[in-house]
Amino acid sequence: MATVERWLLPDGIEEVLPPEAERIEQARRSVLDLFRRWGYELVITPHAEFLDSLLTGTGQELDLKTFKVVDPLSGRQMGLRADITPQVARIDAHTLRRQGPSRLCYAGSVLHAKPRSLATSRSPIQLGAELYGDSSASSDIEVICLMLETLNLAGVEHIHMDLGHVGVYRGLAQAAGLAGEAEQRLFDALQRKAVEEVAVLTESLDASIAGLIRALARLCGGREVLDEAAQLLAEAPDAVRDALASLITIADTLAVRYPSLPLYFDLAELRGYHYHTGVVFAAFVPGMGDAIAQGGRYDDVGAAFGRARPATGFSTDLKSLVAYGESMTQPSAGGVWAPADPADSALWGSITELRDRGVRVVQALGDQSVACAGAAGCDHQLVRIDGAWQVVPLGA
Repeated sequence: MATVERWLLPDGIEEVLPPEAERIEQARRSVLDLFRRWGYELVITPHAEFLDSLLTGTGQELDLKTFKVVDPLSGRQMGLRADITPQVARIDAHTLRRQGPSRLCYAGSVLHAKPRSLATSRSPIQLGAELYGDSSASSDIEVICLMLETLNLAGVEHIHMDLGHVGVYRGLAQAAGLAGEAEQRLFDALQRKAVEEVAVLTESLDASIAGLIRALARLCGGREVLDEAAQLLAEAPDAVRDALASLITIADTLAVRYPSLPLYFDLAELRGYHYHTGVVFAAFVPGMGDAIAQGGRYDDVGAAFGRARPATGFSTDLKSLVAYGESMTQPSAGGVWAPADPADSALWGSITELRDRGVRVVQALGDQSVACAGAAGCDHQLVRIDGAWQVVPLGA
């Protein structure tokens, strides 16, 4: 009879061991403290919800990522969260129901039925911030800057930013009267930058609109792309010009605040098109194929919960943040080894005082000696000197 290896985990599901777990936890606390300093309030969402709520407004991609189960109490289908963002949108729209801007943040494990790519985890720790109730570019700028400050706090180096705005293509598609399968085919071709295919798919459209849509496939590059787009789209519908103006405002502000940050613009970048409604952005680092952090505007997502609200936000995987960050790679080192002497009240008082000051103290168990201190990660010890317990280097 074959032996079942009960310790094996499913592909893409991993456990986090010390000292990596300590690094991740320290990073989580540091980033949440940063969010708090920016005025973002922490929410904790449930691991499972009814499916019709969990997937509201998110499209097919999230549906395919979501593990589905049946609730034995209600008989209704539930999902294990694969993305916390829709849950936070529900909290803002339905539970809090605040007037005016609301800033919320979160950090928690999610579970993916399918990984984003072969090299990615199916159990990331999603961390992010969302800003509701304001539709101006100021909110997008704040969220993007908070994302960059999060990466800076983590010590992530050599960042470059990709920015786009789905409103440009959406406005042109609406002006062309595209819908359904025709719009989807053109959308797919633009995503692949299949210039010849885009030309064929737009042959039957009004010549002026068709020319603008075809131009999107090549409007990618540095800041000069936005100037070129402004000229090409000067006679475009108002919605298109407004979207481009918003993107220019965001780009110019980022250039002032982060002058050394490389910015790349792509007006055919339609990532999350069926979910996002405005600017979309992503941060990349060398050696990592997927974005280390990403986000965008997704207005009116709360409509399904009874209250449409402007919304913008970003998220990142905390594990990736720690793996690529320089300032979050070292856990707190060392500690103090204390002997086992349950009857010595002075010893216990010294241990308590050290722990209250934030010092890591490991007390011996049973007949353990100081020889065990190194294995416990201690580099100092408590010894009695002249009748008082004092901390000295290990081996002194």
